[in-house]
Amino acid sequence: MRLGPRGVFVSCILVTMFLSTYAQTCSNYAFSSNKVFSDCNDLPVLNSFLHYTYNPSSQSLEIAYRHTNVDSSKWVAWAINPTSQGMAGSQALVAFQQSDGSMRAYTSPITAYSTQLAEGDLSFPVSDLSATYSNNEIIIYATLGLQNGSSTLNQVWQEGQLSGNAPTPHSTSGDNVRSMGTLNVLLGQSGSAGGAVGTSSKTRKQNIHGVLNAISWGIMMPLGAITARYLRVFQSADPAWFYLHVTCQTSAYIIGVAGWATGIRLGSQSPGIQYTSHRVIGIILFCVATLQVIALLVRPKKEHKHRIFWNIYHHSLGYSIIVLGIINIFKGLDILNPEKKWERAYTGVIVVLAIVAAILEAYTWFVVLKRKKAANAEKMSNGNGYGSNGINAHYPYSDRSNGRV
Repeated sequence: MRLGPRGVFVSCILVTMFLSTYAQTCSNYAFSSNKVFSDCNDLPVLNSFLHYTYNPSSQSLEIAYRHTNVDSSKWVAWAINPTSQGMAGSQALVAFQQSDGSMRAYTSPITAYSTQLAEGDLSFPVSDLSATYSNNEIIIYATLGLQNGSSTLNQVWQEGQLSGNAPTPHSTSGDNVRSMGTLNVLLGQSGSAGGAVGTSSKTRKQNIHGVLNAISWGIMMPLGAITARYLRVFQSADPAWFYLHVTCQTSAYIIGVAGWATGIRLGSQSPGIQYTSHRVIGIILFCVATLQVIALLVRPKKEHKHRIFWNIYHHSLGYSIIVLGIINIFKGLDILNPEKKWERAYTGVIVVLAIVAAILEAYTWFVVLKRKKAANAEKMSNGNGYGSNGINAHYPYSDRSNGRV
């Protein structure tokens, strides 16, 4: 069944909505209190997760530390160490279920490895401290006032057994001695004690945003333009080139809008962090691409007197999308600052596409000029366009202009 322009457009919008929703998904976990956090890290050991929102203007960090697969006979803790990595010197939030079933949550400064997690004030302010226990999961909620101005924190998390309503020392082997690392609250990245960067919600979104945009605006859009410009010169490729062009460009638009929506989401979740030029170009790119897709619905027939104006509009917007897309992808690479191999790989793809386009451009002009020469020769041999029987002669490609539809 042939899908008309309106059907292509509707399908494009529906798939875009689906991909945008998928791209924006950070975690399937939903807090029963309906709390929402901008970032979350899957901590590597002890079945632990950290959800948080950082406000750089007030230097406040709202956290929800989740510790799963834990029974009521255990305590859990999450801490920041302002001075070094490890437990000694950590400023901890501790929680456990007491024997009467109520939850206790308190702060505990840790000065030595033999600590009994005594209650005390921390070196920074803590507010809204509470804890819940349900379905073998303890969650500690708190808002921390970070006063040292650093966005990279040393974090420690832990679990241990209770003796009545008192914590006892935790194990000193296995995962209990590996439960430490770093946390960059601005970039949304967590790392191990050795410095290796781990997965986080913001990092995943940034990677999804970059990959979707590089594939759509930076690769598929140029490929679609190359298909339209160079395949249609061959009669045998008509109308296949048109459907290839439409499929490539609408697919690129769908993927690109999913990447654009992810970028908008990232911006809204990063107060105080602005990449103005990258954001502005992205918004312009989305608007221009949307106008280009809408133009599909008002595309006049080839013989219509206004078709030439539509062609100018279509070509101008198409090349603008390609240029803006490539520029913004390199801006995005500067922001993400991935390993150099990724930037070199994308640069290589663009260079290859440019070389292919240049070769096809030269070959296309060769074919067009050859056809024009042959047509002129036939016209002259037939007496300026009239055959020997006095009837207008028809020569190849007479319904074409410079070899193009």
